[in-house]
Amino acid sequence: MNSICKIPDSELEIMMVIWDADAEVTSDYIMEHLDKAWMKTTVLNFLSRLCDRGFLSCTKKGRQNIYSAQVKKEDYLKRESRSFLQKLYHGSLTGLVASLYDGKIVS
Repeated sequence: MNSICKIPDSELEIMMVIWDADAEVTSDYIMEHLDKAWMKTTVLNFLSRLCDRGFLSCTKKGRQNIYSAQVKKEDYLKRESRSFLQKLYHGSLTGLVASLYDGKIVS
């Protein structure tokens, strides 16, 4: 899991759509399910980057590219959670919870 790199927020939004679909998807499917109105070329560019980094695989079926996740959502979230906790709270879960409590985010 250490080989999983952090991806930018915009690409993470695309990965979340794919992970939530829990199936192979097309770029059209992704565009329909994004919260943002991006140009198709932008989405295709992000998809290409995600493929280059090993997060997605792309296969051609007829005239369409079909994308599927190569990194599990759980694996990525575990890594990011661990990284977040280590960077901001020096690995202290207690520190994180205290911060959330003090900020009135949790009760």
